[in-house]
Amino acid sequence: MSKKNSDILFSNASEVANVFRSGIMKGAGYETERLKKRPLIAIANSHTEMTAGHNHLNRLGDKVKEGILVEGGEYAEFNVPAPCDGIAMAHDGMRYVLAQRDLIADIVETHVRSQAFDAVVFIAGCDKINPGMMMAMGRLDLPSIYLAGGPGQMNIRNSPSFKSTIDHNSYHDDMEATANTFHCATCGACEIMGTANTFQCLAEVMGICLPGSSNIPGWHADKLKAARATGQRAVQMFREGLNARQLLTQAAMENSVKMLMAIGGSTNGTLHLPAIAHSSGCELTMDHFDKATKEVPTLLAVSPNGPWGLQDVWAAGGMPAVLKVMQNDLDMTAATADGRTLQAVADDALVLNPKVIPSRDNPHRQTGGIRVLRGNLAPDGAVVKQAGVSENMLYCRGPAVCFDSEDDALAGIQDGKVKQGDIIVLRYQGPKGGPGMPEMLGVTMALKFAGLDEAALVTDGRFSGATCGPCVGHICPEASDGGLIGLLEDGDIVEVDIPNGTLRAELDDTVIEQRRKLWKPVFKEVGYGYMDRYRKHVRPASEGAILS
Repeated sequence: MSKKNSDILFSNASEVANVFRSGIMKGAGYETERLKKRPLIAIANSHTEMTAGHNHLNRLGDKVKEGILVEGGEYAEFNVPAPCDGIAMAHDGMRYVLAQRDLIADIVETHVRSQAFDAVVFIAGCDKINPGMMMAMGRLDLPSIYLAGGPGQMNIRNSPSFKSTIDHNSYHDDMEATANTFHCATCGACEIMGTANTFQCLAEVMGICLPGSSNIPGWHADKLKAARATGQRAVQMFREGLNARQLLTQAAMENSVKMLMAIGGSTNGTLHLPAIAHSSGCELTMDHFDKATKEVPTLLAVSPNGPWGLQDVWAAGGMPAVLKVMQNDLDMTAATADGRTLQAVADDALVLNPKVIPSRDNPHRQTGGIRVLRGNLAPDGAVVKQAGVSENMLYCRGPAVCFDSEDDALAGIQDGKVKQGDIIVLRYQGPKGGPGMPEMLGVTMALKFAGLDEAALVTDGRFSGATCGPCVGHICPEASDGGLIGLLEDGDIVEVDIPNGTLRAELDDTVIEQRRKLWKPVFKEVGYGYMDRYRKHVRPASEGAILS
């Protein structure tokens, strides 16, 4: 066995400190003599009772503990915050969700370093928690393994009219049935290709979990088996000296960008993957995403991009089968947490349902799931989930209807200020301007329920993975940084050209300069505390909205 970080707890030069610490550990029920001989494994768990994506993680944690003990390790579990975007939606709480990603990373990093653990098991389920844990994994560079909470089951599967898919679009004429598709019928992440399931899937591409474990539904018995095996593997990784940065390599990060496109993943992937890469000593830029979307098709048609759910992907062979189909696009020499390469994982995989996981030459869309847009409105980039945009709305041109807050935008939609063919401009929603870059899920849902399927939305805020339609986010520079989006006025013509990757306002330079001289940024009060500090240090969305 290699030298343990935890040896310092009992082998310090200060005998007084050794005795004192031994007493503390005995008071917590540990046998200190056994601890001296075994690795001490941290379990970072985002269990919470409040949300479906996390309320079962305590049971997974129990199985992880069993695995650690049977493999000859000791464990100590601790918890981190688990914010739910749905609960934070459309009120001030949404400002705090993205910001908690970096707090989660900080909490895990500082706690693990301060308590001298030897390895870490990360258990997480939903949007910001997954990337926060992965950022901490890269920073710590210890033997580390991730366990996904898994997808849940959407209530649409319990509908009397349910056939074989979970296509939300089929219910848009029935308000009650449409609302019912968003009900979580079980524990686990919302059964769509939102940010939660995007990063559970990408964990398999990064190689940081046991292959095939991420897509197992949160309610299924196989998830408990995977949890126990994850605990065992954490101890084995310590003994083998297999650390996180041996998995989170540049090749693994670039593989993840390509697979983000192939699975039709959330636009939030363009925020979180660069942040994870930065924490792991790698680099991802918007150019990586731009290149990938031109090379990789949208293979999967998972809701809201298409009719299937994540349970269907799991039943069709899961991410190992998706890797098998996409292997020629990836660096398959990348390592995984079980000691094999991605190639070995793919070789052992089977595609069990080609309707759900089609062949590489028969994808859902020929283009990648996310498109990077540039132009005078977004010289540093903007993103749109093109996999969820209907063919007739891939090009939009219309008059701007400008709002400086989500509440004003919601009121404008409700009061009929927004018409078909308009371009809604929602600004001061970026990392600094929000502050916190809140999701605009409330606005996108309001457009859907209002039947405004020919109105586009452009914003310096971000979207939920549940968003579909011509919704362009992450505009950089944001309004608070002096971006052109902050200078637009009602009636200005805005052009969104997704096939050609452009986003522009039809304004000449003279008009822009005249407006810039008169411009005063909107400053939103947040009170004294964390968010005031956050906006002073947060980097642009194009750099992953990391803290500097």
